[in-house]
Amino acid sequence: MAFEELVRPYQRELQAHCYRILGSAADAEDAFQESLTAAWKGLAGFEGRASFRTWLYRIATGRCLNMVRASRRSPVSATPVDVEPPEPSRLGEVLWLEPYPDAILAEFADPTAGPEARYEQRETISLAFIAALQLLPPRQRVALILTDVLDFSARDVADILDTTEHAVYGAVKRARATLARQLPKAEPPPLPNSLDEKKVLDRLVRAWEECDTNALVALLTDDVWLRMPPNPLEYQGKETAKRWFATSAFREGQRFRLVHTRANGQPAFGLYLFSPISRVAHAFGLIVVTIAGDRVSAITAFESGMMARFGLPRSLAPD
Repeated sequence: MAFEELVRPYQRELQAHCYRILGSAADAEDAFQESLTAAWKGLAGFEGRASFRTWLYRIATGRCLNMVRASRRSPVSATPVDVEPPEPSRLGEVLWLEPYPDAILAEFADPTAGPEARYEQRETISLAFIAALQLLPPRQRVALILTDVLDFSARDVADILDTTEHAVYGAVKRARATLARQLPKAEPPPLPNSLDEKKVLDRLVRAWEECDTNALVALLTDDVWLRMPPNPLEYQGKETAKRWFATSAFREGQRFRLVHTRANGQPAFGLYLFSPISRVAHAFGLIVVTIAGDRVSAITAFESGMMARFGLPRSLAPD
């Protein structure tokens, strides 16, 4: 019981830390559980030279780096499709990426933070940020997360990584340069659950449920990205997106129902595809929506296996 009381204040933030490093909610849960077990077994050896929180982060970071080095991940394989997709804009580099439920994030978000701080909190868990992190070498990734996201001092980070402060400064500098190239500045999104956000999402839901390609494309930014990990195909731009929706997503006779949720500080939806015979809507996938201003700048689609983590059912009853 004493150990549970000690670690309870840090559980959710540690789990999010593992997710930032690994990019996978499932792997993050495994690393987090292994870290708790290691901390419990090693509690007698905690000497108090650093704070208990720093000690926990040292354990969790080590477990995550071990997982990255051991490549303990299932091989990436895209689900076969029964229609030939249009030519992509490029092949994505980050295929092992999973969404993260906002319900977990809310448990450690600071309710007293001002609007700017809350925006920064969302940005450091956004899908774009998590994907960009995965392009960094593991130790650069960890150094940047510990300093720029979690505000650990260079001295603490050096202790966590068993390195020098000079090495930490160098790793963070290189990581920041890479992220600056990967994360171009965009118009900020409306506040979560605000009227402005609702207006954009209402238009998106209506267009998607009506399979109205033109209405959906009118909602997109000119440089919009469509991604669907673990499938490497990525599509950029309105015209390319239009071809993809018209030929792959909105095929004749299909009808969808969207159920709202939130992932990575962003609006998300469970997609359900109606059966033409039973009229039951079956789980089809999960989309995470990135908004810039009053337009959608990215849609990232995941397979239906992600939906259970968000508490979404496998099917919906007929209308």
